[in-house]
Amino acid sequence: MKKSIVILGGCGGIGRALVEQLNELNFEPIVFDLERSIKKHSVDCVCIPVDATELQSIKDASNEIHSEVYGFVNLVGFMSDNVSLIDTKTETWNEVISGNLESVFLSAKALSGKIREGGSIVLTSSGLGHFARPGYGPYAIAKAGVSAIARQLALELSPQIRVNAVAPAAVDTAFLRGGTGRSSENEPPRFDHEKYAEAIPLRRIAVPKDITGPIIFLLSEEASYITGQTIHVNGGSYMP
Repeated sequence: MKKSIVILGGCGGIGRALVEQLNELNFEPIVFDLERSIKKHSVDCVCIPVDATELQSIKDASNEIHSEVYGFVNLVGFMSDNVSLIDTKTETWNEVISGNLESVFLSAKALSGKIREGGSIVLTSSGLGHFARPGYGPYAIAKAGVSAIARQLALELSPQIRVNAVAPAAVDTAFLRGGTGRSSENEPPRFDHEKYAEAIPLRRIAVPKDITGPIIFLLSEEASYITGQTIHVNGGSYMP
């Protein structure tokens, strides 16, 4: 029997790459995402529409899963306009915190009871949550909170379920233009990729498979003694 992996935000650039790899490894990916994102991208697995900021929506989606869940990957995230924290509008703050942090809390509440003993949860933090940069305040604060949630859940769900996070730097996907469900993928990126790459020891910006590899590792039995950790995936741009 194939092992089911639920991927929240699975229609994004990293999510689509993860689905492809999980299919190749004979897992059964199940994607939760916004209805508009599911319609926009063809993903080779079961896709269930969900609003990650609404607990009942996630519960309803999880009730459509009838197989035992081996793992859960939360890839939900988006950025707001690049302005200082003090100049951030209250409604923008609330939207970013809800979409990037509260959604992680809500999805953990809805899905942790579905995951089999010995299973794994992988959350998505960000290097910005650990290494401050001007203009990314609400997003960085939310993603720092995701790493804190990973540690908290790792304690509270152990030893039955392991919980970890990956913290990517910039990845060349639609995310750099706002997010898969929030922007045109033809919009210009937020910064100069070539200039950014020059400052990274590995001299390139990340691509989705740079992130999916660590995620698959954390889901696997090879990571059975790893929990409560945030794995930084950034080409050496930040070394905590």
